[in-house]
Amino acid sequence: MRRTSTYQAARAVAATVESHFACHLAAARQRGEPELAPEPRAQTIEVVIDAAFWASLRREEGHSPKISLAFLPPEQAGQPLLFERRLELTPSVLTKLGPAVERPGIHLGVWGERDALYVWGATRALPRFCFVLEVVEPGLLVIKHRRLEGLDKFANVAVLKGEQVKVVDEHCARLPDYPALITALLGFTSPASWNDSVNVVVQLAASMREHGRGGSLLIVPDGTQAWRASIVHPIQYAIMPAFSGLAALMRQDVRARRQSLWQGALRRAVDSIAGLTAVDGATVISDQYALLAFGAKIGRREGSAPVEQMVITEPIVGSGAVVVHPAQHGGTRHLSAAQFVHDQRDTLALVASQDGRFTIFVWSAGEAMVHAHQVETLLL
Repeated sequence: MRRTSTYQAARAVAATVESHFACHLAAARQRGEPELAPEPRAQTIEVVIDAAFWASLRREEGHSPKISLAFLPPEQAGQPLLFERRLELTPSVLTKLGPAVERPGIHLGVWGERDALYVWGATRALPRFCFVLEVVEPGLLVIKHRRLEGLDKFANVAVLKGEQVKVVDEHCARLPDYPALITALLGFTSPASWNDSVNVVVQLAASMREHGRGGSLLIVPDGTQAWRASIVHPIQYAIMPAFSGLAALMRQDVRARRQSLWQGALRRAVDSIAGLTAVDGATVISDQYALLAFGAKIGRREGSAPVEQMVITEPIVGSGAVVVHPAQHGGTRHLSAAQFVHDQRDTLALVASQDGRFTIFVWSAGEAMVHAHQVETLLL
C-alpha cells in the first residue's frame, strides 16, 4: 500500500494480527467451511488501523466518529450499498462518513487495488472470519472477526488504546479449570457450542457493560436455596414465583432459535435482566435463567471466614496471574462478589464497573481460591 502509517501501534500489531487470521482461515479451509473472508496482509492491516486511529481523534459537527471497517470485496457483501465513485481510505473520508454508519451492524467496506485501499460502500453482511476494525471512542480501536456461527457474531482479536496494545490470548482457554464462559467470550469455540446456554451469559455480560451504570449479576444453581444464606434479609426485590421469560426462550428447540423473531425476543429478555443490574445491589438468576431477585445485598454467610485473597488474570498475551486481596481490585461490588463466590462455590458472579471494567468471579478448585477473570477487553 502506498500510504505510510504514522501510528506506531498499527505497525507493532499488524504482523500478529496477520498471523491470527492466516491461522484461523487456513484451519477453516481445511475443515471445508464455506463463505470465508479474504486473508488480510500485515501492510493492509497497518494502513487500515492507521487511518481509523487518526479519524477517531477528529470531530464532525462536535461528534467523534464511531465506525466499523470491514476488509472484503463488494461481491462478498450480500446486498451492499455501493458508492458510484469509490473513496480513498483517509482519516478525513472516514470522519465525514461517520454519522451515516455509526449504528450497530453497519460496516464500511474496504478493499484494495493497485497497491491502494479504498472505501467502496457499506454492508451489514460479512463472510466468516472477516477482518473488522471498530472505532469505539477517540483513540480506542478493536480488531475483531465474525464468528463461524452464533447470535453474538464477533470475537475480539486485539484492542488498541493510544500506544497501548492488548492482544487476546486465545491459548489461555486451553488451561485446566478454565470456565466455559470465558472460553466462549474468547470466540474460539466450535460452532455447535453457540447453540448452548453459555451464549446467553455472554449476551448478559455485554448488555450489563453497555448500560454503563455498573452492576452485579449472580448465577446460582437451579432449584436450590443455598444462595440465600449469603444475602441480607429481607431481600428488597425478591421475585416469587421466579420470572421465567428468558428461561422459556432457552427451552425452545434449535430450529426456533434460528428464527429472527426468537433472536429478537432473546435480545429483549437479556436486556431486561441486564437492566436490573443497574439497581443498587445484585441481580440473582438461576443457571436455567429464571429471575429470582434484584437489588439484593450480599453478606458473608454465617460461620464463613472473610475472603482474604483471590487470583486475578486477564486473557491478554504477556499478562500473568496476580494474587491480591479483593479490596485491591475494586470497590464494594468486587469485594462482595468475591465473598459470595468464596461462600457459594457452585455459583458465578459477574461485575460491571462504571469505568468499563468487567470481572467474572468463579471458584477455582485447582487454585483453592476465588479466581477473578478481568474480561473487558473481550466485551468491547
